[in-house]
Amino acid sequence: MNKETVLFENKTILVTGAAGFIGARLVEKLLSFDTDMTIVGIDNMNDYYDPTLKEYRLSKLNECAENSRSKFVFCKGSIADKALIDKLFTDYKFDIVVNLAAQAGVRYSIDHPDVYIESNIIGFYNILEACRHSYDNGAKGVEHLVYASSSSVYGGNKKVPFSTEDHVDNPVSLYAATKKSNELLAHAYSKLYNIPSTGLRFFTVYGPAGRPDMFYFSATQKLLRGETIQIFNYGNCKRDFTYVDDIVEGVIRVMQGAPKRENGEDGLPIPPYAVYNIGGGQPENLLDFVNTLQEELVRAKVLPADFDFDAHKKLVPMQPGDVPVTYADASALERDFGFTPKIGIREGLRKFAEWYKEYYKA
Repeated sequence: MNKETVLFENKTILVTGAAGFIGARLVEKLLSFDTDMTIVGIDNMNDYYDPTLKEYRLSKLNECAENSRSKFVFCKGSIADKALIDKLFTDYKFDIVVNLAAQAGVRYSIDHPDVYIESNIIGFYNILEACRHSYDNGAKGVEHLVYASSSSVYGGNKKVPFSTEDHVDNPVSLYAATKKSNELLAHAYSKLYNIPSTGLRFFTVYGPAGRPDMFYFSATQKLLRGETIQIFNYGNCKRDFTYVDDIVEGVIRVMQGAPKRENGEDGLPIPPYAVYNIGGGQPENLLDFVNTLQEELVRAKVLPADFDFDAHKKLVPMQPGDVPVTYADASALERDFGFTPKIGIREGLRKFAEWYKEYYKA
């Protein structure tokens, strides 16, 4: 697909979910550039997990902003608040929008469906509507909308690796259904209003200051409390674990290459729309991942060298909504943006363990 170069210099960028795991890391990276930008972050700071971790990430961003050429503005609020989103778009006239705000988690969606509809459907609709109206009265408007999708859209797909060319019409969780809905809504708005949009299907993101509900993080906390960790599908799971810095590098490259607005042979606009996988392309067996995590937790002195791991592991059946394998075909990302995730689980889990030791040292 042809791309339109989007420069960051003197641009105003909206990052939703800016106090979240990926959002905060993205803002931090943008602030490190020797470029004049205004970055507006929004996050509702909800208590899906410990809000103090979100406050920690936000404090780091404020520190980065003090030493940056760019300006960082934070707004506490929800993307489901249409009046607030419309006001932000009116006040700041965003050039680039990165929508990372979402209610995440497959298992949580089984017991808390309402929050997924509110954030992932209504919230994303508000973003799309604001992008649509950014072009009103001949205004230049949004140059590129980039939004987070998920590998969960592949559901029980038996064909591996997962390709964006595959049909993904059979989600096995509400979370996956909302993410597929995001892609469909974005396509419709791209077609109707010529909004350049790119969806990114993230594959099992992990790393320092991550989400405590993710397996590697929650397992660490359970082991420290002397509890037993459950390994689903009796350990016969494979995940395409992707280190957060690889995700952020991919997002930044994609932000700078918007699908080009073009007309087809019929003279009508071709939707300036694209979807990419961002994954390591090397699915790891869950038991191998756990063993590496154990070794790095011992190395970082989070756990003692004589910790009895076998006594704290239990193999259990698959949970509803889970899938046995995630495996990304990221060749399109490499073809169009020259990037493939490269950080392996040994390096990634070492950085997590060292961060964990530092963060929880008190």
